[in-house]
Amino acid sequence: MSRIGKQEIQIPKGVQVTKNGDVLKVVGPKGTLTKTFRDDITFNIGEKIITLNIKRNDKFSKALWGTYASLIKNMIKGVETPYQKKLILEGVGFKSEVKGKEFVFALGFSHPVIVAIPEGITATAEKNNITISGIDKELVGSFTAAIRALKKPEPYKGKGMRYEDEVIRRKQGKKTA
Repeated sequence: MSRIGKQEIQIPKGVQVTKNGDVLKVVGPKGTLTKTFRDDITFNIGEKIITLNIKRNDKFSKALWGTYASLIKNMIKGVETPYQKKLILEGVGFKSEVKGKEFVFALGFSHPVIVAIPEGITATAEKNNITISGIDKELVGSFTAAIRALKKPEPYKGKGMRYEDEVIRRKQGKKTA
């Protein structure tokens, strides 16, 4: 039994949740999110509460039960307050800036790295601090991870792109005799 799936999901004021077929739509003050769900889980949407139940008692349905509950909670939280991730770019000569709807990075390569900002995400770059925010938690997290993967932090000097709260384990390096 899923501990997360059994819990009731509270619907706050100003947020509407509707389900048409397999599509769940959450509308809030910050925007609208839609997601397609399989029919293995039944949704009971009330005025202030959503409950989830499994149709079949198999392992796959039980796994989806908690996952769907978490996804719905994230959707409701996102339309209330946007999710935000911060990256810090460390290194001499490393720069980042936003030009229109794309990021332009100078990461020590022979060419600038240009990354398009997806729809539904707002991004800012001030000095070497990058802030990515949006209402979809999955989109914000995957876009931030894709940007970080352009120049991962290295363990000797700590140069590269890291999350704001990430701690880089440093190595000692070579010793001279």
